[in-house]
Amino acid sequence: MTSQSQGIQQLLQAEKRAKDKLEEAKKRKGKRLKQAKEEATAEIDHYRLQREKEFRSKQTNVMGSQGNLSAKIEEQTTETIRNLTSSYHRNMESMMKKLLSTICDISPEIHPNFRHEV
Repeated sequence: MTSQSQGIQQLLQAEKRAKDKLEEAKKRKGKRLKQAKEEATAEIDHYRLQREKEFRSKQTNVMGSQGNLSAKIEEQTTETIRNLTSSYHRNMESMMKKLLSTICDISPEIHPNFRHEV
């Protein structure tokens, strides 16, 4: 009977050791999964930063050329406004005289389609 109880004790101890090893393996697996997740997150962050840097570089190149276009358009607009203003001031007096003479100098005439019937 002692050999049976001794065998049972050995089996219980073996079962306990197996259970401990299983728990330890689960813990190692959990740690490894956590570590792999952290490594993947770090790699994703690194890739994202790299792509954002490339995007900003391309955006700067494109926006820089647009900035130059914007400055050129602004300069052309200012020049056009300046030309129109100077033209207005040069021609204002003569145009006012023409308008007033057209309005005020009336010469009565009979319309060519008018038929006078007697």
